[in-house]
This record gives sequence, structure tokens and C-alpha cells, in this order.
Amino acid sequence: KAKEARHRRTSQNINGGKMIAMKGKLLLAVSIIVILIAGFTAHQIQTDFGNVQVKDIRFTGPGGTTLSALLYIPKNATSQTPAPAIQAIHGYINSRETQSGFAIEFARRGWVVLALDQTGHGYSDPPAYFHKMGGPAGLAYLRTLDFADKNKIGLEGHSMGGWASVSAAFKAPNDYQSIVLEGSSTGTFLAPEGSPTFPKNLCLVFSKFDEFSNMMWDAPVAVDIVKSDKLKGVFGVPENENVEVGRLYGSIEKGTARILHQPVTTHPGDHLSSVAIGHAIDWFEKTLGQPNPIPSSQQTWHWKELATGFAFIGCILLMFAVGSRLLMSKTFRALAGEPENSKPAKGAGWIIGAILAAVIGPLAYFKAVIFAESKIPRTAFNAQPITNCILFWLLIVAAISLVLFVIWHFLNKKNGANGISYGLRSASGGTGRKIALSFWLALLTVESAYLALVVSAFFFNIDFRYWIVALKPFSPIQFRIALGYFIPFVLFYIMFALVLHGQLRPATGSLTRKMITAAFIGSAVYLVLLLFIYMPLLSGGTIGFGFLPEVNHALFSIVALQLLPLFILVSLISAYFFEKTGLIYPGVFINALFITWYMAAGTATLFKFG
Repeated sequence: KAKEARHRRTSQNINGGKMIAMKGKLLLAVSIIVILIAGFTAHQIQTDFGNVQVKDIRFTGPGGTTLSALLYIPKNATSQTPAPAIQAIHGYINSRETQSGFAIEFARRGWVVLALDQTGHGYSDPPAYFHKMGGPAGLAYLRTLDFADKNKIGLEGHSMGGWASVSAAFKAPNDYQSIVLEGSSTGTFLAPEGSPTFPKNLCLVFSKFDEFSNMMWDAPVAVDIVKSDKLKGVFGVPENENVEVGRLYGSIEKGTARILHQPVTTHPGDHLSSVAIGHAIDWFEKTLGQPNPIPSSQQTWHWKELATGFAFIGCILLMFAVGSRLLMSKTFRALAGEPENSKPAKGAGWIIGAILAAVIGPLAYFKAVIFAESKIPRTAFNAQPITNCILFWLLIVAAISLVLFVIWHFLNKKNGANGISYGLRSASGGTGRKIALSFWLALLTVESAYLALVVSAFFFNIDFRYWIVALKPFSPIQFRIALGYFIPFVLFYIMFALVLHGQLRPATGSLTRKMITAAFIGSAVYLVLLLFIYMPLLSGGTIGFGFLPEVNHALFSIVALQLLPLFILVSLISAYFFEKTGLIYPGVFINALFITWYMAAGTATLFKFG
């Protein structure tokens, strides 16, 4: 009977292993197919099915600064028939691809488009803000192109990209014909002050729920910018009147035209708004002419956005597929195993622990990031303010969590809890070797995703993104910066995994249930945080947490939009690899590598290297 039982278990393990291998191969194939189809689809939409050429270019700006851009060249634009041209510039902590909705629609209509990376963003040399964020240099470069009509050039910019556009207009007042400011303003920070005659032919698209209304136009509530003296001064409206939405002021022929539109969205929502993009199209049609007339309501950019969003999902699936396949290989087989001696919290203790784990991060968020933004100096090793702020906040959360975890551990020791219970030690020994194997596995897993992105960028000229959640290949400077951020992220994800799996892991249930539970605990309160921030704003008031400085308050509210999807993702990764190995280290290293990549390649750099 004992032999029969052993034989039965062996057969089950073999059959189970074959089934897991088959599922792993299927997931690997699906992830690759999704990435390829999504990349091809995005490329087709971005190039208008071959009617527009998209080039990844570099050119030299002031002081030898290298500037990066995507150059969209429609077929109608030639040296014999130059076409109207538009410079499109993204906002702070974004990149040229954020403007793809605008760029795609402009190019489809026959306009040449230069979608610029601001200085210190994307692949343009740091630091950010220098040389008027690259706006004047981009306009000068655009005018050197023989297929661009120098007498019909428009400027478009979102948020800080609007300031770069206003700066370009100020420096070269005779080199452009009209401007569209999306969620932006004149006379703020690096942008010159506006007037009824400057900038020329202005279309202001400022959404009804824009988070930056107070900073941009001295109006705490965005719909009230029509009453602001600052806006009235730019539109030439008497003090006793309000600016009328949709009304054309001034004269296009004289360059004094002004118009205001207020679509129903938020500041970053402009990028996903067909209405906001449509207003820009209509204005440039009026002021530049449209070589390929297409109604502004007919837009295709959202299919590209969906495609690159699916590519992002395919990239994540690829990491799960590669990681699981590696665990079945001879090299990493020693890592494979199940959690042992699991001693999670129970009953009221679990509920208290889950609540604390869920609320510590959101409660500490604003205080920590705003403190870090003003107090942490930028050096060659921590050259990115937003990354510094997020990392400082996470380390504060980790420190608080460590204290609470240690207290709970000493209460839990009587139940036999130890390092094995928490995934810190291997039950079969060789923990040091398995930590090294975990790092090697994580590196190969994340490298597979990175390689998929690099190949897609090369062949399809895209990154993996949906809206502001984006993965980009590193520039050399960004890779150097990432090396300094990796270890601190490791420290946070060690503590994150200890709480999530050592303390709050479900005692029973399938892998799927445990992953869903981890994702809920790791991310649910960030949804509550976003509701707390945005419900007052979307109800016609001001953004939540009004006790904080307005500029930083709005900026970090927008940054917080990324927290929900990212914490869902890292929770799923952590839970999956913990259940597959019984150790926290594979998930810790994968998450630290992935988030370091995500942050360092995707935000602004404010340190001048060399």
C-alpha cells in the first residue's frame, strides 16, 4: 500500500508538472503574441497605415544639449510642397509619447509634427527646466526642415510644455502663427507674461476639473478661471466682464485671436480627451490651414493608446511566464517549493494587521513626499526629485511597518513562527545560495520584459503605456541613475513582502485566491485615497487635502494616480513568486528591478551631469 501511495503521488507530481509546463508555455506564447500584435497595431495607427513616417530623432540645442523628439512626416510634406508644422510638447515628468494623441491627429491631417522631449525628460539631456525646457530650440529646429512651411507653424503644449511653447513664442515672435495651451498658462514660472497681443492667436484648452487652476490662473476652482483677472488680461476683457467659453476674441488675421474651451476632464485627462484634442485640431485648421481635411470628431489615436496598453499587459504576463519557466529549469529548480511552517495572523489580529498595512502608506503619502521634495538634495546618485520623494515615502512606510511587524512577531513566536514562516529562510537550507539564485532569476525575468520593450521600440517606435502609466527604455544617464535607487527599493519590498506574506497570507486557498487577497491588501486603500483626493474636485470644489501647498498638492495628487495600478501589480508579483518558492526574495528582487526601471526611465532628471 505504501508503494502504491508513493507511486500515486509520483504520478500526480509528474502529471501536475506536465500541466504546469504546458500552462507556462501557453502563457509565454500568449504574452509574446499580445506584445507583437499590440506593437504592430500601435505602429499602424501611429503612422496612419503608412501615410505618415515617424522618426526618432536627436538634434543639438543651446550649449551642446542633445534634444530628443519624434518627428511625424505626412506624405504630403515634401521639399516641393512644404506642409504646415506643429511643435507638440508634453508636461512635467512625462515624455514625448504622452503627446501621441495630439501628434497622431495632427499628422493625419497633413501637418508635420515635432513631439519634443523637454530637457531632462525622456532622451533629452538633463537637467529639466534648462534652456526654457527646449521649446525655443525645438521651434528653431522645426524651421530648418525643408518639408515644413516656415510661414505656417503652430505651437502646442500641455502643462509645463505650454510654458516651453510660450517661451519659444517669446524668443521668436515672428516664427510661429498660432498656439494651443492645454492645461497651461502664460506668466507662470518659466513662461513670459501674456497680454491681449502675446502670444499670437491663442487657443486655451483648460479643463473643468484641472488640478492646477490656482497656480495657472489664480482660480482655486477651474471653471472659475473665466473670472480671473489674469485670464481677462490675456483675453483683453474688461474687469466687469467674464471670459466667455467658446467665444472668439480678437482677429486671427491680426494675430490677436483668443478662444477658451473647457472640456469635462482633469489636467492629465487632456491626453485621453477627444474633446481636448479636437479643440486643438479645430484651432490649427483655422490658423494654419489643413492639407488633409478630416473632421476633428474623427479620431483614431485611442486605438494606439489601447494597443500600447495591451503591450504593457503583455510585458507583465511575459515576466510571469519567464519567471515560472525559469523555476522549472535545472539552474533554478532549487528555488522551487511551497511556503512552510506558515504562521500568519488570525481572527482579530489579521483584521488589525490588514487595516494597518493598508492605511500606513496612504496616510503617510502627502507629508512624506512633500517633505522630501523640499529637503532632499539632488546629486548624481539621486538626480530625480519624484523618484526621491516616492522612495523616501516608501522607506518611511517600511520603517513603521518594521516596528509593527517586530511587535507582532514576538507575540507570534509562541505559535512557532520563525524565519521560515516569513520566507526569510529556506526550510531545506542553503538560504544564501537561494538568495543569489533569486536575484539571478529576477534579473533574467525583468530583462526579458526589457528586451521585449527594446525590440518593440526599435521596430514599432513605441513604448509600453496606457496614459501616464508607462515603461520606456533607459537612456545611458537614466540607467546610471537607476543603479543608485535599486537597493533602497529592495529594502522596501523586503518589508512589503514580510507583511503581505508572513503576517497576512491566507492560511488556505488556491494560488489565485492568495494573489487576489494580496492585491486587495496591497492596493485597495489607494483607491480610497484617490477617491478622497478627487471626489471633492469632481463635485465642483477643490482637490482634497487642501491643507498642503497647492502646487505640490496638485502635482502629487496626479502622481498618486499611478499608485493603484502599480501596487496591484507588485502585490501580484510578490504573492505569485512567494507561493512558488516559499521565499520572499524572488518577488522582492523582481519588484525592485521593475519599479526602479519604471521610475528612473519615466520621470524628470534635475541634475546636470558632466
